[in-house]
Amino acid sequence: MSEQFKTVDIQQAKQMLKTKAVTVIDIRDGESFKEAHIDGAILINRENIKDFIEKSDKAKTVLCYCYRGISSQDAVRILLKNGFKDVYNLQGGYEAWRSHP
Repeated sequence: MSEQFKTVDIQQAKQMLKTKAVTVIDIRDGESFKEAHIDGAILINRENIKDFIEKSDKAKTVLCYCYRGISSQDAVRILLKNGFKDVYNLQGGYEAWRSHP
């Protein structure tokens, strides 16, 4: 079974954030989130993902990221399996985001 999900690079992600309403999901640990995150991001983890899935507008665009863009692929798959339609993974994750001007 291979779900198709979309990956965006930093430039594409920044353009998305400028031009449309995007829910940004950070799946890193709480300490890393407290230290720094993409503006407007919400921290999602095993404890609150079910609540997020139940209460969110599944038609809205979602951008997921982790440290380097690997673990967030699982979050993207979970959202797609639960009815979200427009979900993206940030290539390179937060490490690429913070090092890109």
